[in-house]
Amino acid sequence: MRRTLAWLAALVVAVTVLPVPPVGGSTAPATDINWEPCYQVLGPFECAIVRVPLDHERPTGKKIDIALARLPAGDPEARIGSIFLNPGGPGGSGVDMLLFAGPLLFSNTVRSRFDLVGFDPRGILRSDPLLCFDTLDEVFGILPPFAFPVTAEEEAVQATADGALDAACQADGGDIKDHMATADVARDLDYLRQMVGDEGLSFAGYSYGSFLGVTYANMFPDKVRAVVVDGVLDPIAWTTGSGDADVTPFSTRLRSDAGAKATLDEFFRLCDVAGSAGCAFAGDSAARFAALADALLASPIEIVDPFSGETFLLTYADLIGFMLGSLYGSDGWASTAEVLADIEAQADPAVLGVELEAAWQRTGLADRYVRYPNFIEGFVGVACSDSDNPDDHSFWSAAGADADANFGYFGRPWTWASSPCASWSAFDAARYMGPFTAATANPVLVVGTRFDPATRYEGAELVRSLLPASSLLTVEGWGHTSLFLSRCADRVVSQYLLTGRARPQGATCYQDFDPFGAAAAFASDEELVRRSDARRRVMANVALFPGR
Repeated sequence: MRRTLAWLAALVVAVTVLPVPPVGGSTAPATDINWEPCYQVLGPFECAIVRVPLDHERPTGKKIDIALARLPAGDPEARIGSIFLNPGGPGGSGVDMLLFAGPLLFSNTVRSRFDLVGFDPRGILRSDPLLCFDTLDEVFGILPPFAFPVTAEEEAVQATADGALDAACQADGGDIKDHMATADVARDLDYLRQMVGDEGLSFAGYSYGSFLGVTYANMFPDKVRAVVVDGVLDPIAWTTGSGDADVTPFSTRLRSDAGAKATLDEFFRLCDVAGSAGCAFAGDSAARFAALADALLASPIEIVDPFSGETFLLTYADLIGFMLGSLYGSDGWASTAEVLADIEAQADPAVLGVELEAAWQRTGLADRYVRYPNFIEGFVGVACSDSDNPDDHSFWSAAGADADANFGYFGRPWTWASSPCASWSAFDAARYMGPFTAATANPVLVVGTRFDPATRYEGAELVRSLLPASSLLTVEGWGHTSLFLSRCADRVVSQYLLTGRARPQGATCYQDFDPFGAAAAFASDEELVRRSDARRRVMANVALFPGR
């Protein structure tokens, strides 16, 4: 439980069986892929491994493997093409996203007329991965025992860990570490588009996957058929910020802390509106949470790990990390309120341990380390390649303190999420840093959830303003991305994927359930239960989450 809350160190490596990769490769993508049946227990999935250039500027040079999975179109005679998926991270597995949610994504008509294709981006999981350690124990051996640093002493520990990560990757990471920028993944994506025989790209990217979609749209604007970006990152903040004078860490520039604060304020508002009958933490919940945070900052409390039986201290950082994770999925907010009430009452340490573990599992974030043995390296390899950052941890210290002062509890965790970039010495010369204003062959559909604790709504508004003819779908709801939150949004997205046309003036949809009335809604709607479970499973991939 100590590692579950701080780093989720209870980690099981999933064994994956994929077809043997083809030998060799060519300077231009082949138009046939050797698809073979796989994961047949989960559905009629097919898998393949294709070879792409490590460096697209040297197409006849070294090749790397990209792992693919597809759910074939239900009606092959009416097939339009392929829809590629990216769940975010960076470091998320598109293969896993397809396996967990493919049969529920979009409408029946979309699934009947399109192959859904998930791929693990270069450097990630089943594709040729960036691996900087020999064992998982080595990975967790360098990680600090906290979700984010609060004191100067903890900041020093974090800086040491960041340096150790970079040293390990420089020693053992291989060539891939210098070729992991999103622009390289966009080039791979265009390569894959040609391999499946599509004239234009159809794509759905969530969270960080939105940046991949926006990057592709600007690098290959004439190849855009239907690109959906959902949970949208500000592409300028992600890459350069305001210019050469900007020495703010990229994760601070994103202002996810402001989005998280706004979502937490909604948690408190809706909790108090629901009252004690619907929310166990109701009754001036914001003030109660502030008092609880102050108490833990002054004196952590004991919790018993339900797995090992060992006792550890629940700290302020644990509480804030747990709360941020809980904000990602509003279908679990009632349970989160119960946990907060029991922490406040200092319930039996064993009971608290069980409740915290169960609540964390409900967010879906606990699953990510089960499936991503290289998530630490993958996140850093992509994010630090894409972005301009300071090269001294003192900038993170100052930015974190300032963010906490201006945006409350989540300033430090979101700022320190990018601290490995201070030490990261790999560099990808092929990265794309803008502009992000290309006129695309067809409009891009931009989707933003009003209260998103990771990719705030303002990111969607900005991308809508940058991309000519793009359209904004607003989802009035709470949580990270709109995935499985709104059947209305699903219909809008599905219609766009089928036609390539978006409503010029955009659209507004609403979340399917009240966060503090979710239990009653789910009891009468089996589809909501299935969608909630799919969201939880995919959230392990979708989540852009500090604490890695």
